[in-house]
Amino acid sequence: MPIQPIRLFGDPVLRTRADEVIDFDKELRTLVQDLSETMLDAPGAGLAAPQIGVSLRVFVYHVDGILGHLVNPQLDLGEQEQDGPEGCLSFPDLQFDTRRALTVVARGQNMWGEPVFLEGSELLARAIQHESDHLDGILFIDRLDAATRKLAMKAIREADWGAEGPPKIKVSPHATFGLGL
Repeated sequence: MPIQPIRLFGDPVLRTRADEVIDFDKELRTLVQDLSETMLDAPGAGLAAPQIGVSLRVFVYHVDGILGHLVNPQLDLGEQEQDGPEGCLSFPDLQFDTRRALTVVARGQNMWGEPVFLEGSELLARAIQHESDHLDGILFIDRLDAATRKLAMKAIREADWGAEGPPKIKVSPHATFGLGL
């Protein structure tokens, strides 16, 4: 399976809500394989289908040596929070402290359409939330407080890959605990 180019901040596909997966076919299994190989090559802790230009609700993750994927995720976030460094393959070489839920329970399907139940904390919870946000057109910079977002936008403009103009900010459909939005 080929490694795919990763879309960078400024690409409209990153700001578009991805479509539900309804066909659990060979093309979906190929997509999961392409996502996995691309993520591992980058390397990263997760990669969502929109990041390679495919507007479907699919992501892969690689945390603590465990490689997995989730199709059509639905999240239940824990009440406790964590604050720590977060980056994104669509924002090369940039990291900013981002507030997330400490724990998450994710439900969805695997590439064959079978039900998946995934519980995660700390880094796995962060990766699941980050990649699920991608499926809704939400980027991690949208979750930053105003001062940190301003620093992030400056760093993006100064990056050799940086996009021109301010980003469109979307309100997350997931609980943000009143932070960063």
